[in-house]
Amino acid sequence: MKLLIATDLAQGGQILIDAVNERPWPAGSEACVLHVVDLTPFPLSAELLETARQGALSAVKAISERLGPSGLKVESEVLLGYPRSEISAFAKSWGADLVFVGSHGGSGLARFLLGSVAQSVVRTAPCSVEIVRAITRAPSRAGKGLKILFAADGSDCSIAAARSVAKQPWPAGTRVKIISAVPPFFPVADVATVYFYPQQAVLGVEAIEQAARSRAIEAIAKAQEALRESSVLQVERSEPLFGDPKAVIVDEANDWGADLIVLGSHGWRGFDRLMLGSVSESIAMHARCSVEVIRH
Repeated sequence: MKLLIATDLAQGGQILIDAVNERPWPAGSEACVLHVVDLTPFPLSAELLETARQGALSAVKAISERLGPSGLKVESEVLLGYPRSEISAFAKSWGADLVFVGSHGGSGLARFLLGSVAQSVVRTAPCSVEIVRAITRAPSRAGKGLKILFAADGSDCSIAAARSVAKQPWPAGTRVKIISAVPPFFPVADVATVYFYPQQAVLGVEAIEQAARSRAIEAIAKAQEALRESSVLQVERSEPLFGDPKAVIVDEANDWGADLIVLGSHGWRGFDRLMLGSVSESIAMHARCSVEVIRH
């Protein structure tokens, strides 16, 4: 397995290191600690850029040394460029299976003006991406594995994501809770139809909502079957939850105290993304815990 750890050197990259060291990676796994010296704030001075690169290289090597407990074969890399594009490009050329990247949790005007490196990596990386956030666990949970919330929608990419989770290495005692959100249905009113057939209109909405609930139950069952391929994970499931998936999944993760949300990516691009939005991208940006978006 090849892990790309993209750090901005904030807080010495310790949050990313802790996330990687926490898991028992398969023998022969590799990691590359990458930092991209952002060209945006620098004047076009070769001397300043080289000074920044050398300083970053020393910092990245120091971070790499703290991956010793993971048993990974580790290398370091510093690039000059623009992080929002360089990280995904390097992940593709290096053949990464999973990218770890931190999030500062920027929102609103700051995100609009500056953009989000994490958001860009989730959107453009050729492989799975984990947005890592610091989690404060209760002392009673120390050494008892992770709490993973798996969001299922029954699609092929969701089932593939569940199989990926089952194959990944996790600490002993890790629990997975499977949920599926049933989005609300807002019918487009036909004045004439509603006037003459009000009862039929109500029954039609109820039938659509019941069909959506049945699909959610099936999605949970398929994910549960795939996750049971793991000999480590403790798998549980919930009843379908009603509401906008972007809000329901984040709220459930908060209420359950999840360490990590995992979901598949549909890989929408262009007009589809603009019109439908990306559930995975929204959750990755707004969750309080870490989020892994699995892409195949």
